[in-house]
Amino acid sequence: MCEVSIIVPIYNVEKYLNRCLDSLVNQTFKDIEIIALNNGSTDSSLDILKDYASNDNRITIIDNENLGVSKARNIGIDKASGKYIVFVDSDDWIDTNMIEVLYSNITKNNCDLVMCTYVREFDDHSKEKIFNLSDVNLYVDDEVKEQLLRKLIGPVGKELANPEYLDALGTVWAKMYKTSLLKNNNLKFVDLSEIGSGEDTLFNVYAFNEADRVILLNKPMYHYWRGNTNSITSRYIPNFIEKRRKFFSYFRNFIDANDFGDEYKVALNNRICTSVLGMGLLECSKSNDISIGRKMKNIKAILKEDYIEEAYRGLELKHFSIHWRVFYFFNKYKLSIPSYLMINGIEVLRKAL
Repeated sequence: MCEVSIIVPIYNVEKYLNRCLDSLVNQTFKDIEIIALNNGSTDSSLDILKDYASNDNRITIIDNENLGVSKARNIGIDKASGKYIVFVDSDDWIDTNMIEVLYSNITKNNCDLVMCTYVREFDDHSKEKIFNLSDVNLYVDDEVKEQLLRKLIGPVGKELANPEYLDALGTVWAKMYKTSLLKNNNLKFVDLSEIGSGEDTLFNVYAFNEADRVILLNKPMYHYWRGNTNSITSRYIPNFIEKRRKFFSYFRNFIDANDFGDEYKVALNNRICTSVLGMGLLECSKSNDISIGRKMKNIKAILKEDYIEEAYRGLELKHFSIHWRVFYFFNKYKLSIPSYLMINGIEVLRKAL
């Protein structure tokens, strides 16, 4: 038994793993276990893990075939003996006092979940994710659903001005969960093979729905590695359009099962609209080895998906900043060529925001 279990899925990260593990074993809060889930790495990641484990008995290595990050995290939850659980990605790192600060706040305030903000780390610069909030923000009972859960479903009204902002709530890293919240409610990650991406957000939707007390600390203590700023996205996901349909069906079923109102349905439609950016980025990925013409046709096909067309009918463009307003105007009216051109210049757009 320990106080905090840190779950780290690992796959071929020899270049970054030392940095991550150093930040964990050197935490100022010592009563931890580190559950390192090696997912069939073919590089030296497992050797690095064994070296660290030989010098620190708080590290437990679970060596599997490549199960994917969702299944690995689920194994980690099952194996966790701590009263609280923290997820860390193996190419990221955390401040050496992060566990201590999160633990102090979650125990002192008897919370189900506490989260902090983070810094996006690039090859040549760092960029803090800014939240226009107080230093410490406590949400209790209905406030959890009204101010956090609904935003996880999707943006509404003025929240559309920065569609990337709300996704910061969706990450499972930079958070500490009460283990009983996860285990008593059988909260698990959906298999990525079903939905392609977005497993963190879905997990948090279910977790926030069960949580009664949540704290958001407006303090950046997690470092999210973004690597090469020139790459549009890391990898192409086959059949992603079909997987997005499946992903959004989880949201619809969740809204219906909990009898949430129209605001949640509007929020979901807005999430569907803004998700076209991510879908387009994948289609335009350098790892998607098809012609430019085929990529444009695929973007057109995305915009003609029935549920996406329906969502765009109710999208209010007035709330977006000028850059995004133009982009979503093109999408709303299925103008795939200018949409494609803007997607390929997306890093310039993001830096303008």
